[in-house]
Amino acid sequence: MSRIGKLPINIPAGVNVSVDSANNVTVKGPKGQLQQVVDKDIQVTVEKDAVVVSRPTDNKRHRALHGLYRSLINNMVVGVSTGYTIVLELVGVGFRAEAKGQMLELNLGYSHNIFLELPIEVTVEAKSDKKSNPKVTLFSTDKQLIGHVAAKIRSLRKPEPYKGKGVRFLGEEVRRKAGKSASKGK
Repeated sequence: MSRIGKLPINIPAGVNVSVDSANNVTVKGPKGQLQQVVDKDIQVTVEKDAVVVSRPTDNKRHRALHGLYRSLINNMVVGVSTGYTIVLELVGVGFRAEAKGQMLELNLGYSHNIFLELPIEVTVEAKSDKKSNPKVTLFSTDKQLIGHVAAKIRSLRKPEPYKGKGVRFLGEEVRRKAGKSASKGK
């Protein structure tokens, strides 16, 4: 039995989960609504205050899908009830971020500014305080989408190992390397 798949998903107050005949799972909550199409072999049942995901056999494909769909549905329930937040930190001299609605303007040390239009499901906030690095905060109900957007922003200027400059997740440790002068032992 899948260790993750066999766990029931608790439904918090204010969240409604429904499954239709085509195996589409819809989760509605105070923060919004999310949908997921579940494989026809995996059975999703809604009991009083929990969602149970089960599989028909123990073959490898069913075992893999069992834990996957349980995690996806759990992420949907958490997303519509509390939401997800990712904070990115811009480390570098002159690095700036400015949010205007769904448009994020980044100055990451290139000769031009980078303009990113974010999906409407993601809200963005940019903060620049004195004596601290600028921070970009992303909010969304969809864990997969917010992770994809954060990875895209980070890929614009990954943290480099010598000075540590770049876009990083808040609290991320960057392994630093010694420079050229450290190898000279004289």
